[in-house]
Amino acid sequence: MRISPYTSGRFQSFLNDKRHAFKALIYQCQVGTRYVDVGNEILRQGEKLEHLYVVPLGRVSMSISAANGRRFQLGEADCDYHIFGEMEYFSKTPCQWTVVAAEHLQLDIICLTALTQALYLQPEMMFFFAAALAEDYQDSMDIYTNRLLHPITYNIAYDLLMQKETSAALGGFDKVNQEAERFGTSGRVYRRAVRDLIDKGLINKTEQGLTIIDEDKLRAFLAHYE
Repeated sequence: MRISPYTSGRFQSFLNDKRHAFKALIYQCQVGTRYVDVGNEILRQGEKLEHLYVVPLGRVSMSISAANGRRFQLGEADCDYHIFGEMEYFSKTPCQWTVVAAEHLQLDIICLTALTQALYLQPEMMFFFAAALAEDYQDSMDIYTNRLLHPITYNIAYDLLMQKETSAALGGFDKVNQEAERFGTSGRVYRRAVRDLIDKGLINKTEQGLTIIDEDKLRAFLAHYE
């Protein structure tokens, strides 16, 4: 979640009015700052949450691994005062996701005990967490549902269309194996699906990545699954 509230939702007006107060509340609980290099973990799946972390600026990736060793990549996110660890903070459970720095970035460290005390004193600030978690939950469920219920060719095509039409919060990867993990599959299956879309004349592969050739034809392909 971001410290700044989303621009939609039932409580958007209230959250916008209180946004500076919420940021002040978060930062009054700050106990330090540290810097991490690319590849360093901010949170690790399965470990106890020790602090919340705010990333003012920078790019991170998020992934989750199963017992069989397979990994699902949620994607990369460009941070703008993003908070990490808020779900585990409220549920008091081990970290669900591994969050990794995709570039050198700053971490602002937030004390859990101090935050808890601050929220007791200002319970209206819970609206920021509730609204953000609801938005993130819906976005995540959209991703999971598409991955589960549609074939990989659909998901790749749909993802490309969404990247073009919206300012997607989560981006893809340059490396094939990481992109494959973002679609919950292997590199071999991912390459085969990309080749299928290329052969259909829907997309092309360039030095900048995958691009849409014929948007109308791509939309018709996606509509076939609706």
